[in-house]
Amino acid sequence: MKILSWFLVIIGVCGLIGVRALEDKIFYDPFLNYFHEANKNIPFPDFEWGKLIIGHLFRFILNLLFSCVIIHFIFKNKEWTIQGALLITIIFAITFPIYLYCIYDRFEVGYLFSFYMRRFVIQPLILLLIIPLFYYRKQMLKKN
Repeated sequence: MKILSWFLVIIGVCGLIGVRALEDKIFYDPFLNYFHEANKNIPFPDFEWGKLIIGHLFRFILNLLFSCVIIHFIFKNKEWTIQGALLITIIFAITFPIYLYCIYDRFEVGYLFSFYMRRFVIQPLILLLIIPLFYYRKQMLKKN
C-alpha cells in the first residue's frame, strides 16, 4: 500500500509540473510573455477580463486538485487534506483580488510586487509551506 501512496504523490507532482509546462497551451494568460521578458518597458498586453479570470480560476482548481492529492497521500489524513485545501483557497482568495487590482492599475503599484502576487495566484507555493507544517504536526502528535 505504501508504494501505491508514493506513486499517487508522484502523480500529483507530475500533475503540478504538467500544469506549469502546458500553461501557455491550456490557459488564457496574456501576461505570460509580459513577465517572461522581464522588461517592464514592453507594452502592456491587451486582454479580456472574463477570459483571464476564468483561466486563472481553472488553473487554481487544477493546482488545488493536484496539491490535495499530494497532501492526502503523504499524510493519509482526510481532515488534514481538507485543512490544506482550505489554506490554499484562503491564500488564493487573498492574493487573486490583489493581483487583479495590479492588472487594473497596469502594474503601477510596482512591477515586482505584481510579479510576486502573480506567482502566488498561478503557482501552488503555499504547498511548500503546508507539507513541512503538517510533517511537524505529525511528529508532534507522535511525541504525545
